[in-house]
This record gives sequence, C-alpha cells and structure tokens, in this order.
Amino acid sequence: MKFFKSRWFKFAIASIVYILLFVVWTGNLWLLLGLPFIYDYYISRLAYRYIGKKNDALREKYPLYNSIYGWIDAIVWATVVAHLVHLFIFQLYVVPTSSMEKTILIGDYLYVSKLSYGPQVPNTPVAMPFVYNTMPFSNKKSYSECVKWDYHRLRGRGKVEREDVVVFNFPAGDTVLLENQAVTYYDVLRDYQSQLGKEEGRRQLNRDYTVIARPVDKRENYIKRCVGVPGDTLQIVNTELFVNGEPQPACEERQHIYFVNSTSTLSEYALRNLDITEYNGAAPYYYVATTEKGAAQLEKFKSVAMVERYNATEPTLDVFPHDERFPWTQDNFGPLWVPQKGATIELSTANLPLYERIIDQYEGHDLRVEGDKIFIDGEEASTYTFAMDYYFMMGDNRHNSADSRYWGFVPEDHIVGKALFIAFSKGENGIRWNRLFNKVK
Repeated sequence: MKFFKSRWFKFAIASIVYILLFVVWTGNLWLLLGLPFIYDYYISRLAYRYIGKKNDALREKYPLYNSIYGWIDAIVWATVVAHLVHLFIFQLYVVPTSSMEKTILIGDYLYVSKLSYGPQVPNTPVAMPFVYNTMPFSNKKSYSECVKWDYHRLRGRGKVEREDVVVFNFPAGDTVLLENQAVTYYDVLRDYQSQLGKEEGRRQLNRDYTVIARPVDKRENYIKRCVGVPGDTLQIVNTELFVNGEPQPACEERQHIYFVNSTSTLSEYALRNLDITEYNGAAPYYYVATTEKGAAQLEKFKSVAMVERYNATEPTLDVFPHDERFPWTQDNFGPLWVPQKGATIELSTANLPLYERIIDQYEGHDLRVEGDKIFIDGEEASTYTFAMDYYFMMGDNRHNSADSRYWGFVPEDHIVGKALFIAFSKGENGIRWNRLFNKVK
C-alpha cells in the first residue's frame, strides 16, 4: 500500500495517462517535452522550491493575496479545462436558421460530439478562448495567424456516414465581405462579374467592400445532413434524391415547398395546427413549407383543390458548379461523383468546373487553364488524384437551404462534429420542454 502512495507511482501513472492522451492520440512526439514538467511536479519539485514557497509565504503574510490568488488559480484552471473540452470533446451549437426544419428548429442548442469523427488540432492555436472568429461587439479578429498548423485530425469513434447530421466549417467562408457577412463572397462576385466583366467586376467588388480571408477553423459553422459520402454518385430527379442509383428514404421531418390552391383563406390557426410555420400568399394560391405528412393533411381540407410540390426545372447559374455546361437546378441536379481520397480521375476542361475549387482552394495547387490544356503547379495535367475525402451536404428543409447544391463539396478538414441530441431549446413562446434531450435523427 505504501508503494501506491509514493511519488514515483503517481509519476508513473500521470506519465502513462499523458503519453496515451496527448502523445499517442495526437501523434505529436514534440509533446514528450511535457514529461520533464510532470517529473518536476511529482519528483524533483524544483518549480515549487523557486515559486511555490514564495507564494506560500505571501499567502501567509497577506490574507487578501491568498484570496485573490485562489480565485485567479481557480478561474485559470477552469478556463483551460473548459477550452480543452470545447476543442476536443464537444461543443454546444445553437441553430440560427430554418434550413434543417422540422428535424432541428431555430433556437435548438445541439450537443455536437467531436469524438464521433475525431477532433481536429486547431489551425490557428493562438486565439481567444470561447470566442469564435471576431471579438464581441467588433469586427476585429479574435485569433492570430502568427502560428499556423496543418490539418490534423485525432482518432475518433468512426467516420461520417450517410444520413448523419453534421456540423462543419462553411467551405465558401474562406473569403468574407467584412461589411456584409450575411452574403457569400462568391455569389456577390458573380453578380459583379455578370455586370462588369470578370476582371473589372473583381476590382469593383474590392473597392466597395473590405475583403478578408479566414483559415478553415475560423469559418462560420453550418449544420446539414450528409447525403453523399466519398465515392458516392448522387442525383436529384424532380426533388427526389438518388445515391448510386438507389432512391434514398425520406426522413420523416423533411420539408419541401408546396403550391396550395384553396378556394377560401387558410387561417393561421389551421396552419399552426399542422405545425406549418413557413408560408405566404393569399387565397386562392399559397406557398407552404411542410412535410409529406403535412401536405397530405392539407389535401383533406374541403377548401383545398390542389397540393403540389414545387419542382425547379429552369437551370440557374446560382447552382453548383455555376457553369452553363451543367444546366442543373436545386431539384434536378447531377449526376455528380463525390471525390474520394486517393482516387484518380481523368481531368479535362469539360469536367474541370466540378473539381476546380478542390484543386485550387481546398488542396492548394496552382491551377491554370490555357485553351484546352490544364496546368497544375506549372505542369500539364490530364489526371488528378484527390488528397482528401469530400462530402455532399443538404438541409432537410430542401427548398429553404443553402447547401452543397449551391456551393459544392465539403472537404474532410472542414468537418467539426456530429450532432447527437438537443441539449436545450427555446422558441418564441419560451422553453420547448418536449424537445429537451431528444436525439437528432
């Protein structure tokens, strides 16, 4: 029993836990430099001799110092532990938009597990704790890029699977208009270029706005459902999703926009009873966002002559890959292959719009096109091998969701974690008790 209480036994246990949790898990051998500090704490006690004893003397002599020191010590340790938990274990994510209704509602606070897919080591480790990309009440950065680390994901319990509800860093959030962060830089750029031309449009945009870049871990968080994993081929036909040629089962809470023809006014009370919160129009024509079950119940109204799901058939350049050679819509999209790490594709100017952003932005190559020839890092290329896995994400509120149909693939280094359950929920009428601790499906 005396051995188990000894300093050497405690040192051995602390060292083993430290090596397993920090060195082996992170795969960073530099962290072995922390072992001398553990040795000093349990065995040599050098730091205590030169610092601890002085603090002990001050605490005995000055009671106020003792009180202040105790509070500061407790706050510092609580901050460090909470920050590490937030970085590597889980975070609470509040839902700001209706893109996932009715699965997830505005005001839901989600428990997002970072252990499900493995937590990431921060790209920008020098940052204010508990503050995201800007300081409160200002547009100033809350982080410094004096230290930048490459993408590295620690071991997790599994990989992203189809139908998982995933939180990720917004891929198109690498470039931001500081004065108008609610819009996507690339959408605004396309508008400028359609009016002024490619080069003049870019120059004018830079004159009108302050354009900044953000590292991966400081881009806005989005939440969507993963509908395509690496290697999948997906297609949307008349609003219905097919993956690898197979129709995908619709989740019960998935919403679409429906045209409703009613001979009399649909009251707000009647719509609320069907849990319909998004609608507009007036008799006889309404646009209603609801589930298949809600649409079926609407059809039973005596005044309703028709309920028909909206189906966008007119191609638009707002849809990925924003190229006239791909006349797709949000409801008629693809087929599109989702890139897989290590896979090699034939590359040509015909399919380059699909993977251009991956090559140029996400995987950091110098991409140039001259006529029918493609150059990557200065060398002519006819094939390309992907360095990362990619995912295709869609919101459950299919006609009211800015997702992969508009800005393309989500790289693996943008994945934050998996939404597991609703930790708290508050709506217009107060706390939604019936949603607390519900599992996210």
